[in-house]
Amino acid sequence: MKGTIITVLFFVLGCVLSIYDLTPAVLLENDYSTYALYALMGLVGVSLGMDEASINILKKVNVGLLLVPVSIGLGSILGSGLAYWLIAEPFVEGMAVGAGFGYYSLSSIIISNTYDSILGVIALISNISRELISLLMAPVLVKAFGKMSPIASAGATSMDTTLPVITRFSGKEYALIALFSGIVLTILVPLLIPLIL
Repeated sequence: MKGTIITVLFFVLGCVLSIYDLTPAVLLENDYSTYALYALMGLVGVSLGMDEASINILKKVNVGLLLVPVSIGLGSILGSGLAYWLIAEPFVEGMAVGAGFGYYSLSSIIISNTYDSILGVIALISNISRELISLLMAPVLVKAFGKMSPIASAGATSMDTTLPVITRFSGKEYALIALFSGIVLTILVPLLIPLIL
């Protein structure tokens, strides 16, 4: 939760600097976001590759377990596309935002660099909101929709930042499902967003 709040504060700071034209020229003259994207992609690969638990989970995959991230992914992409389309915007752009699966840092940079910076900001806000809602509403989600609902709500973050909350309110037996789902969705983010756009 603390990390998410810090991220939101940095986002607000960036907005304030831009609004009041206080952004340092060196940041505007160079394309640091592309380098940040490359570094982030590399770090995601390293962290997944070095985590033995992640590799073991992927080795134990079965069809039933695979349905969890697939259904979360399809629901996120189609639901976001439909919601975006209802406010008179292109369905495809909404699908790309939904394909972030809560992974705000990576999805917003990919969208900003490959498509449109405004849509990148929408992806950032949308995916930060997804994580915050998952963290704050997990007990309500479990009572209203069942023990799998926090995993679905968390998306890619179910493998890291929201995992303790999921384990606490859904039960320890759901930790493996949350980890697997988060790993698969994290891997899919950099593949699906460019494909959709």
